[in-house]
Amino acid sequence: MQVLIDTNVVLGVLLNRDGFVQDAVKILKLPEDSVQKYVSASAITDIYYIARQEIRDKAEVKNLLKTLLQVIHVADVSEDNILTALDSDWSDFEDSVQNAVAESHEYDAVIMRNKNDYKKSNLKVFSPKEFLEET
Repeated sequence: MQVLIDTNVVLGVLLNRDGFVQDAVKILKLPEDSVQKYVSASAITDIYYIARQEIRDKAEVKNLLKTLLQVIHVADVSEDNILTALDSDWSDFEDSVQNAVAESHEYDAVIMRNKNDYKKSNLKVFSPKEFLEET
């Protein structure tokens, strides 16, 4: 199974956010042979920026991302993904880009904290807790 993990799920782990970290960590620890985990290339830049704002230590943020990339893959974001997102009627552009990336790579699902943001997705959308219950 291949899944795209949303920015906020990853940030929950990296920033140790109460109420969000436990299930997200369990997902990241799932074996690669059962679940291949991805974030989009555009999400990595967002994750870096937000983590840098909160942690305020560039070296620490870089090390966190390097550790993350040992258990998660980066999905490319193409021009077609951006155009698809721009042509969509989604209210949140970042979510639209994430969805376009997941659909173009034919991932099985998206894992995110706020499923309401993905009502228009053609993919299965799970909260971290729901995904763990399904696997």
